[in-house]
Amino acid sequence: MKVSALVGLLMASATSAFTFHHSIPSTKTNPTFVHHLQQQQQRPTFLITSFSNKASATHLCAGGFEWEDPTENLDSGVENPFKNPDLLNKIGEDGEGMKIDPARLLGPRLQGSNLYFVGMMGSGKSAVGDIVARRMGTYNFLDTDTIIESVTNATINDIFAQEGEENFRDIESQVLDSVHAHVRCVVSTGGGIVNKLSNWAKLQSGVVIWIDVPPSILYERIKTNEDRPLLKNDDPLGTLEKLLEERKDRYAQADVRIAVEDGEMSAEDVADKVVQDLHNFIDENPPAWKIAKAKAQAEGLDWVQ
Repeated sequence: MKVSALVGLLMASATSAFTFHHSIPSTKTNPTFVHHLQQQQQRPTFLITSFSNKASATHLCAGGFEWEDPTENLDSGVENPFKNPDLLNKIGEDGEGMKIDPARLLGPRLQGSNLYFVGMMGSGKSAVGDIVARRMGTYNFLDTDTIIESVTNATINDIFAQEGEENFRDIESQVLDSVHAHVRCVVSTGGGIVNKLSNWAKLQSGVVIWIDVPPSILYERIKTNEDRPLLKNDDPLGTLEKLLEERKDRYAQADVRIAVEDGEMSAEDVADKVVQDLHNFIDENPPAWKIAKAKAQAEGLDWVQ
Protein backbone atom coordinates (compact mmCIF):
# COMPACT_ATOMS: atom_id res chain seq x y z
CA MET A 1 0.00 0.00 0.00
CA LYS A 2 1.22 3.49 -0.83
CA VAL A 3 0.60 5.48 2.31
CA SER A 4 1.50 8.75 0.59
CA ALA A 5 -1.37 8.26 -1.86
CA LEU A 6 -3.92 8.09 0.93
CA VAL A 7 -2.40 10.96 2.88
CA GLY A 8 -2.33 13.07 -0.27
CA LEU A 9 -5.98 12.26 -0.90
CA LEU A 10 -7.07 13.22 2.59
CA MET A 11 -4.96 16.38 2.60
CA ALA A 12 -6.56 17.51 -0.65
CA SER A 13 -9.28 19.14 1.42
CA ALA A 14 -8.23 22.59 2.57
CA THR A 15 -9.26 21.79 6.12
CA SER A 16 -8.08 18.20 6.24
CA ALA A 17 -5.92 17.23 9.20
CA PHE A 18 -5.72 13.47 8.89
CA THR A 19 -2.69 11.26 9.31
CA PHE A 20 -2.79 7.62 8.22
CA HIS A 21 -0.67 5.20 10.24
CA HIS A 22 -0.13 1.77 8.76
CA SER A 23 2.38 -1.07 8.92
CA ILE A 24 2.53 -4.30 6.94
CA PRO A 25 4.72 -7.30 7.78
CA SER A 26 7.29 -7.98 5.07
CA THR A 27 6.42 -10.87 2.76
CA LYS A 28 7.66 -12.23 -0.55
CA THR A 29 4.21 -13.29 -1.63
CA ASN A 30 1.19 -11.20 -2.50
CA PRO A 31 -1.54 -11.97 0.05
CA THR A 32 -5.18 -11.67 -0.91
CA PHE A 33 -6.83 -8.35 -0.20
CA VAL A 34 -8.64 -9.67 2.85
CA HIS A 35 -5.51 -11.28 4.27
CA HIS A 36 -3.65 -8.09 3.45
CA LEU A 37 -5.81 -6.31 5.98
CA GLN A 38 -5.90 -9.10 8.52
CA GLN A 39 -2.11 -9.39 8.64
CA GLN A 40 -1.55 -5.74 9.42
CA GLN A 41 0.27 -5.26 12.69
CA GLN A 42 -1.66 -2.07 13.20
CA ARG A 43 -5.13 -1.47 11.86
CA PRO A 44 -5.78 1.71 9.85
CA THR A 45 -6.17 4.64 12.19
CA PHE A 46 -7.21 8.16 11.35
CA LEU A 47 -6.03 10.88 13.69
CA ILE A 48 -7.83 14.18 13.55
CA THR A 49 -6.39 17.46 14.68
CA SER A 50 -8.91 20.21 15.15
CA PHE A 51 -8.04 23.71 14.02
CA SER A 52 -10.81 25.35 16.00
CA ASN A 53 -10.00 27.42 19.05
CA LYS A 54 -12.78 27.14 21.58
CA ALA A 55 -13.03 29.43 24.55
CA SER A 56 -13.15 27.61 27.85
CA ALA A 57 -16.61 27.23 29.27
CA THR A 58 -17.73 29.16 32.30
CA HIS A 59 -17.55 27.11 35.49
CA LEU A 60 -20.59 27.68 37.65
CA CYS A 61 -21.09 26.58 41.22
CA ALA A 62 -24.16 24.46 41.81
CA GLY A 63 -24.87 22.46 44.96
CA GLY A 64 -21.27 22.66 46.15
CA PHE A 65 -19.57 21.48 42.94
CA GLU A 66 -18.45 23.02 39.70
CA TRP A 67 -19.88 22.22 36.29
CA GLU A 68 -19.47 23.50 32.75
CA ASP A 69 -22.41 25.30 31.25
CA PRO A 70 -23.45 23.16 28.23
CA THR A 71 -24.89 26.18 26.47
CA GLU A 72 -21.37 27.51 25.99
CA ASN A 73 -19.70 24.28 24.94
CA LEU A 74 -22.40 22.85 22.71
CA ASP A 75 -24.97 25.32 21.54
CA SER A 76 -22.96 28.40 20.55
CA GLY A 77 -26.28 30.21 20.11
CA VAL A 78 -26.55 29.19 16.44
CA GLU A 79 -30.08 28.84 15.12
CA ASN A 80 -31.63 27.51 11.92
CA PRO A 81 -30.78 30.17 9.30
CA PHE A 82 -33.70 29.10 7.13
CA LYS A 83 -36.07 30.07 9.94
CA ASN A 84 -34.11 33.20 10.83
CA PRO A 85 -32.82 34.73 7.56
CA ASP A 86 -31.08 37.52 9.46
CA LEU A 87 -28.41 34.99 10.43
CA LEU A 88 -27.31 34.81 6.81
CA ASN A 89 -26.35 38.48 6.65
CA LYS A 90 -23.28 39.72 8.47
CA ILE A 91 -22.84 43.47 8.55
CA GLY A 92 -19.26 44.65 8.14
CA GLU A 93 -17.62 47.77 9.49
CA ASP A 94 -18.40 49.60 6.26
CA GLY A 95 -22.09 48.83 6.71
CA GLU A 96 -22.16 46.45 3.77
CA GLY A 97 -23.84 43.08 4.20
CA MET A 98 -21.91 39.85 3.56
CA LYS A 99 -23.81 36.69 2.70
CA ILE A 100 -23.07 33.75 5.01
CA ASP A 101 -23.35 30.20 3.66
CA PRO A 102 -25.90 28.33 5.84
CA ALA A 103 -23.63 25.28 5.59
CA ARG A 104 -21.08 27.16 7.72
CA LEU A 105 -23.61 27.20 10.54
CA LEU A 106 -24.06 23.42 10.52
CA GLY A 107 -20.79 22.71 12.32
CA PRO A 108 -21.65 24.22 15.71
CA ARG A 109 -25.18 22.82 15.51
CA LEU A 110 -24.00 19.26 14.75
CA GLN A 111 -21.60 19.41 17.72
CA GLY A 112 -19.05 17.19 16.00
CA SER A 113 -21.46 14.47 14.84
CA ASN A 114 -20.42 12.80 11.58
CA LEU A 115 -22.54 12.90 8.45
CA TYR A 116 -22.91 9.60 6.58
CA PHE A 117 -24.22 9.57 3.00
CA VAL A 118 -25.92 6.35 1.91
CA GLY A 119 -27.70 5.43 -1.29
CA MET A 120 -27.38 3.55 -4.54
CA MET A 121 -24.35 3.63 -6.81
CA GLY A 122 -24.48 6.72 -9.00
CA SER A 123 -26.71 8.64 -6.62
CA GLY A 124 -24.03 11.30 -6.13
CA LYS A 125 -22.95 10.55 -2.56
CA SER A 126 -19.31 11.40 -3.17
CA ALA A 127 -19.92 14.54 -5.21
CA VAL A 128 -22.54 15.92 -2.84
CA GLY A 129 -20.65 14.91 0.30
CA ASP A 130 -17.50 16.66 -0.89
CA ILE A 131 -19.44 19.84 -1.66
CA VAL A 132 -21.15 19.83 1.74
CA ALA A 133 -17.86 19.27 3.59
CA ARG A 134 -16.10 22.06 1.72
CA ARG A 135 -18.95 24.46 2.34
CA MET A 136 -19.06 23.62 6.04
CA GLY A 137 -15.38 24.47 6.33
CA THR A 138 -14.75 22.65 9.62
CA TYR A 139 -15.56 19.11 8.45
CA ASN A 140 -13.38 16.68 6.48
CA PHE A 141 -14.60 14.56 3.58
CA LEU A 142 -13.91 10.82 3.31
CA ASP A 143 -15.00 8.27 0.71
CA THR A 144 -14.94 4.66 1.93
CA ASP A 145 -14.44 3.25 -1.59
CA THR A 146 -11.41 5.49 -2.14
CA ILE A 147 -9.93 4.42 1.20
CA ILE A 148 -10.48 0.75 0.34
CA GLU A 149 -8.67 1.13 -2.98
CA SER A 150 -5.77 2.88 -1.24
CA VAL A 151 -5.51 0.32 1.56
CA THR A 152 -5.65 -2.71 -0.76
CA ASN A 153 -3.77 -1.09 -3.64
CA ALA A 154 -6.46 -2.45 -5.95
CA THR A 155 -9.58 -1.20 -7.70
CA ILE A 156 -13.07 -2.07 -6.52
CA ASN A 157 -13.49 -4.09 -9.74
CA ASP A 158 -10.37 -6.14 -8.97
CA ILE A 159 -11.49 -6.86 -5.40
CA PHE A 160 -14.91 -8.04 -6.57
CA ALA A 161 -13.39 -10.19 -9.31
CA GLN A 162 -10.70 -11.83 -7.19
CA GLU A 163 -12.28 -11.90 -3.72
CA GLY A 164 -16.03 -11.65 -4.30
CA GLU A 165 -18.61 -9.27 -2.88
CA GLU A 166 -18.72 -10.88 0.58
CA ASN A 167 -15.02 -10.29 1.19
CA PHE A 168 -15.30 -6.77 -0.19
CA ARG A 169 -18.05 -6.06 2.36
CA ASP A 170 -15.75 -7.33 5.13
CA ILE A 171 -13.08 -4.84 4.08
CA GLU A 172 -15.71 -2.12 3.85
CA SER A 173 -16.84 -2.82 7.40
CA GLN A 174 -13.27 -2.59 8.68
CA VAL A 175 -12.84 0.80 7.02
CA LEU A 176 -16.12 2.05 8.48
CA ASP A 177 -15.03 0.79 11.89
CA SER A 178 -11.91 2.96 11.67
CA VAL A 179 -13.69 6.03 10.34
CA HIS A 180 -16.72 6.13 12.61
CA ALA A 181 -14.63 6.49 15.77
CA HIS A 182 -13.77 10.06 14.81
CA VAL A 183 -15.73 13.29 14.61
CA ARG A 184 -16.35 16.18 12.21
CA CYS A 185 -16.35 13.98 9.11
CA VAL A 186 -18.58 13.84 6.06
CA VAL A 187 -18.42 10.22 4.88
CA SER A 188 -19.57 8.84 1.53
CA THR A 189 -20.27 5.12 1.85
CA GLY A 190 -20.64 2.30 -0.67
CA GLY A 191 -24.15 1.54 -1.87
CA GLY A 192 -24.20 -1.89 -0.23
CA ILE A 193 -22.80 -0.87 3.13
CA VAL A 194 -26.32 -1.18 4.56
CA ASN A 195 -26.36 -4.90 3.75
CA LYS A 196 -24.68 -5.63 7.08
CA LEU A 197 -26.76 -4.83 10.13
CA SER A 198 -23.58 -4.40 12.17
CA ASN A 199 -22.72 -1.38 10.02
CA TRP A 200 -25.92 0.40 11.04
CA ALA A 201 -24.77 0.79 14.64
CA LYS A 202 -21.72 2.63 13.36
CA LEU A 203 -23.66 4.76 10.90
CA GLN A 204 -26.20 5.73 13.54
CA SER A 205 -23.47 7.19 15.71
CA GLY A 206 -23.83 10.17 13.37
CA VAL A 207 -26.50 11.60 11.08
CA VAL A 208 -27.40 9.39 8.10
CA ILE A 209 -28.45 11.02 4.83
CA TRP A 210 -30.06 8.96 2.06
CA ILE A 211 -29.82 10.37 -1.46
CA ASP A 212 -32.81 8.67 -3.07
CA VAL A 213 -32.55 8.55 -6.87
CA PRO A 214 -34.85 6.45 -9.13
CA PRO A 215 -33.16 3.54 -10.96
CA SER A 216 -33.99 5.07 -14.35
CA ILE A 217 -31.92 8.17 -13.54
CA LEU A 218 -29.15 6.08 -11.99
CA TYR A 219 -28.95 3.99 -15.15
CA GLU A 220 -28.62 7.04 -17.40
CA ARG A 221 -25.82 8.34 -15.20
CA ILE A 222 -23.69 5.20 -15.05
CA LYS A 223 -24.64 3.08 -18.08
CA THR A 224 -21.26 3.76 -19.72
CA ASN A 225 -19.25 3.39 -16.51
CA GLU A 226 -17.15 0.21 -16.47
CA ASP A 227 -16.30 0.54 -12.76
CA ARG A 228 -19.58 -0.92 -11.47
CA PRO A 229 -18.95 -4.66 -10.95
CA LEU A 230 -22.53 -5.42 -9.89
CA LEU A 231 -23.85 -4.10 -13.21
CA LYS A 232 -21.73 -6.27 -15.48
CA ASN A 233 -24.63 -8.31 -16.82
CA ASP A 234 -27.24 -8.28 -19.59
CA ASP A 235 -29.80 -6.25 -17.63
CA PRO A 236 -28.09 -3.48 -15.62
CA LEU A 237 -31.30 -1.47 -15.20
CA GLY A 238 -33.11 -4.52 -13.83
CA THR A 239 -30.18 -5.10 -11.48
CA LEU A 240 -30.43 -1.53 -10.19
CA GLU A 241 -34.15 -1.97 -9.57
CA LYS A 242 -33.56 -5.26 -7.75
CA LEU A 243 -30.76 -3.86 -5.58
CA LEU A 244 -32.83 -0.83 -4.61
CA GLU A 245 -35.76 -3.05 -3.67
CA GLU A 246 -33.46 -5.18 -1.47
CA ARG A 247 -31.90 -2.18 0.25
CA LYS A 248 -34.80 0.25 0.38
CA ASP A 249 -35.98 -0.72 3.87
CA ARG A 250 -32.46 -0.06 5.19
CA TYR A 251 -32.04 3.21 3.34
CA ALA A 252 -35.42 4.37 4.65
CA GLN A 253 -34.06 4.26 8.22
CA ALA A 254 -31.82 7.25 7.43
CA ASP A 255 -32.32 10.44 9.44
CA VAL A 256 -32.65 12.60 6.34
CA ARG A 257 -33.99 11.58 2.91
CA ILE A 258 -33.16 13.68 -0.13
CA ALA A 259 -35.43 12.75 -3.04
CA VAL A 260 -33.89 13.45 -6.45
CA GLU A 261 -36.72 13.09 -8.95
CA ASP A 262 -35.26 15.38 -11.60
CA GLY A 263 -32.34 14.06 -13.60
CA GLU A 264 -31.24 17.64 -14.29
CA MET A 265 -30.76 18.37 -10.59
CA SER A 266 -27.06 19.21 -10.08
CA ALA A 267 -24.82 18.10 -7.22
CA GLU A 268 -24.84 21.70 -5.98
CA ASP A 269 -28.65 21.70 -5.95
CA VAL A 270 -28.71 18.46 -3.97
CA ALA A 271 -26.12 19.87 -1.54
CA ASP A 272 -28.34 22.92 -0.97
CA LYS A 273 -31.23 20.61 -0.12
CA VAL A 274 -29.01 18.56 2.21
CA VAL A 275 -27.93 21.67 4.13
CA GLN A 276 -31.49 22.91 4.58
CA ASP A 277 -32.88 19.51 5.59
CA LEU A 278 -30.04 19.01 8.08
CA HIS A 279 -30.85 22.31 9.79
CA ASN A 280 -34.50 21.26 10.00
CA PHE A 281 -33.54 17.82 11.31
CA ILE A 282 -31.48 19.39 14.10
CA ASP A 283 -34.46 21.54 15.08
CA GLU A 284 -36.66 18.46 15.26
CA ASN A 285 -34.08 16.43 17.21
CA PRO A 286 -32.46 18.74 19.78
CA PRO A 287 -29.83 17.33 22.15
CA ALA A 288 -31.08 15.89 25.44
CA TRP A 289 -29.66 18.72 27.56
CA LYS A 290 -31.56 21.30 25.50
CA ILE A 291 -34.82 19.40 26.00
CA ALA A 292 -34.16 19.27 29.75
CA LYS A 293 -33.40 22.98 29.83
CA ALA A 294 -36.60 23.86 27.96
CA LYS A 295 -38.62 21.69 30.33
CA ALA A 296 -37.03 23.35 33.37
CA GLN A 297 -37.73 26.81 32.01
CA ALA A 298 -41.32 25.85 31.25
CA GLU A 299 -41.65 24.88 34.93
CA GLY A 300 -40.32 28.24 36.04
CA LEU A 301 -36.77 27.05 36.64
CA ASP A 302 -33.54 28.03 34.91
CA TRP A 303 -29.88 27.10 34.81
CA VAL A 304 -27.86 28.39 37.77
CA GLN A 305 -26.59 31.90 37.08
